[in-house]
Amino acid sequence: MSEPRLRAKELDAADGLAAQRAEFLLDEGGGGSGGEAVYLDGNSLGALPAAVPGRVEDVVRRQWGELRIRSWTEEGWWTAPERIGDRIAPLVGAAAGQIVVGDSTSVNVFKAVVGAVRLARSADTAAGPVGSAGPVRDEIVVDATTFPTDGYIAESAARMTGCTLRPVPPSGVPDALGDRTAAVLLNHVDYRTGRLHDLPALTAAVHAAGAYVVWDLCHSAGALPVGLDEHGVDLAVGCTYKYLNGGPGSPAYLYVRAELQDRFDSPLPGWNSHAEPFGMRPEYAPAPGALRGRVGTPDILSMLALEAALDVWDGGVTIEAVRAKSLALTDFFLECVEAYVPEGRVECLTPRPHGERGSQIALRCPDAGDVMKRLIERGVVGDFRHPDVLRFGFTPLYVGFADVERAARVLADVLAEPGT
Repeated sequence: MSEPRLRAKELDAADGLAAQRAEFLLDEGGGGSGGEAVYLDGNSLGALPAAVPGRVEDVVRRQWGELRIRSWTEEGWWTAPERIGDRIAPLVGAAAGQIVVGDSTSVNVFKAVVGAVRLARSADTAAGPVGSAGPVRDEIVVDATTFPTDGYIAESAARMTGCTLRPVPPSGVPDALGDRTAAVLLNHVDYRTGRLHDLPALTAAVHAAGAYVVWDLCHSAGALPVGLDEHGVDLAVGCTYKYLNGGPGSPAYLYVRAELQDRFDSPLPGWNSHAEPFGMRPEYAPAPGALRGRVGTPDILSMLALEAALDVWDGGVTIEAVRAKSLALTDFFLECVEAYVPEGRVECLTPRPHGERGSQIALRCPDAGDVMKRLIERGVVGDFRHPDVLRFGFTPLYVGFADVERAARVLADVLAEPGT
């Protein structure tokens, strides 16, 4: 047995999270011609937690099929958005009462960015008479490397609020800030490269400029500590179908810092966020707290599937332990790639320092699309990002070190085949 395989065996034996693998339904026999399947695409869609199918069947057959409308109260459907938000809160370093679950990431980005602009302008108005607080805050700074939708939403939010949109790489944000900056939209982890940006330092820089920050946590929540409360983040959004394993299209969430909630002015007021939702009043009055982040009727089927998926975090699993294993997995993957893949065949785009790395490894490869297709045929599932990036996501709750070693070995085999 090769040295990496022996090392993988030792690491799996010492893995304190190894038992969590049993909490997921994994296709252990779906590895094509080369053995067990290796699922390294949890940064796109998390694996299915074992508790979800039975819970969804109960929701459909009993709660919906038998209790019907009574389930809004008897089964807690009405309070699901904030109840599930409170379950996500510890995973992103937030106290209860600051996260509401619902809508898509895109919709929540829109709420947060427009809300941040309004917060900035209301703060300036509160500072003194009109014209005494300096220039109008009419600029939105956005991560120039962001996922495209975030950029589209930011551009639309800028047009709607009369702001100028300024795309800036995260490293250039501190120098781009000024007294006209209203809001800054940033990604915690770059979706292409897996680079982890400095949330504490960038948040402090935005606040020093008198602006408000919105963080996109799609590629960090459930994979590494975030510290929203600790670092004074204003607003944050994230999806739940990646490292939180909520299922395809599962609802996203919106975080509004407690101190800002009474001033948070959502651009999408709905009956579900009204102080008296069943009063059916023509005038809008926002609900207190995080509830004002709600809009319409919650998507109960997917929301309760997410709630069941979050059971995998019960029983003492900590985000710190997950982060430690994530770093160990990605370190080991890079070691195996270096051991198996000929030098120069792939280029690692993900930073090596732990403080700059999320929970994925991105490798540049000229024929990446074809290589990933062949990997998937052999049971190693990652994904491809145009034009030349192989992405491998590492979800510590169900990925082991033997998986990592096998993925690197199969990658080397594919790259050695004729035509690649």
